Amino acid sequence: MATTHPHEPAIRELLGSLVGALRAKDLDAVREIYAPDVVSFDVEPPLQHVGIEAKLANWVKVFDTFATVDYELRDLALTVDEHVAFGRAFGRLRGTLADGTAVPGTWVRGTFGLRRDGERWLVAHDQVSVPVDVRTGAAATDLEP
Repeated sequence: MATTHPHEPAIRELLGSLVGALRAKDLDAVREIYAPDVVSFDVEPPLQHVGIEAKLANWVKVFDTFATVDYELRDLALTVDEHVAFGRAFGRLRGTLADGTAVPGTWVRGTFGLRRDGERWLVAHDQVSVPVDVRTGAAATDLEP
């Protein structure tokens, strides 16, 4: 049986807090989870979003689009040492639009790069992606974990 690194529970709690902050549409709580110099490879253009304000701008778009937000993180696997960690998981953003339309969401692949800042952990990098059919360039959005 694999042993768990002593910092793994804190990282799982941090990412669980991210899920809770997204569901609550709490931008201030989301801010506390990311490093100020976070680099995000999100699904929206451009290729990278640099800094906390750019990262939060993506979540503002989501919060403005959805009346209710549900976010799910599944199958989180972590590799942890004393100062850095990375995780991978599947994520799905879904919710209800202001007009009442339910949006079932699409499963994406997520990767998190974290670093320890004193006694707390912060997300310093994240990447969200969807598989692509290389022949057509079309995203494969119907896959499930």
